[in-house]
Amino acid sequence: MKPAIRVATQGDEQAIFELISELALYEKAPDQVTNTAEQLAIDLFVDNICDAIVATYDDVIVGFALYYFSYSTWKGRCLYLEDFYVKESMRKLGTGQLLFDEVVSIAKTSKVKRMDWQVLEWNEPALKFYSKNDAILDGEWINGRIFF
Repeated sequence: MKPAIRVATQGDEQAIFELISELALYEKAPDQVTNTAEQLAIDLFVDNICDAIVATYDDVIVGFALYYFSYSTWKGRCLYLEDFYVKESMRKLGTGQLLFDEVVSIAKTSKVKRMDWQVLEWNEPALKFYSKNDAILDGEWINGRIFF
C-alpha cells in the first residue's frame, strides 16, 4: 500500500508538531524548538500564514511538508518550503518523493517563479534526494537571521 498525501486539517497539528520535534532531534537541535502544537494550529488554520500537507499510511500521519508564499523582487511570487520530514521507517517507500512532488505541483499551480528551501550541509541523504530531483544547491548565499 502506498502512502496518501492530503492537505493538513485542523486536528493534525499535534502529529505535525511531533514530526517537527523528530526533525529537530535529527538535526541535533531539539532545544531550539520553541513553537507549540497550539501555536502551529493558529498559524496554519486561523491566521493562515503557512500551509501544510501530510503523508498518511493507514490513516497515521508519517510525514509532512510545511510551506508559505514569499516574494522576490527579482522573480516575483515564490514558494518557501520551510520543513519537509518523513519518519525514518517510511523513507524507503517513496513517501518523501510523494510529498516533494506535491509541493512542486502546488508551486507550479500557484504560478510561482521559484521554490526555495534550506538543507544542512552534513545531511547527505537530503542532499542526494534534492540532487536527484534536479535541484540547484547553491553554496554561494549565506543565511542571515535575527531571533526575537
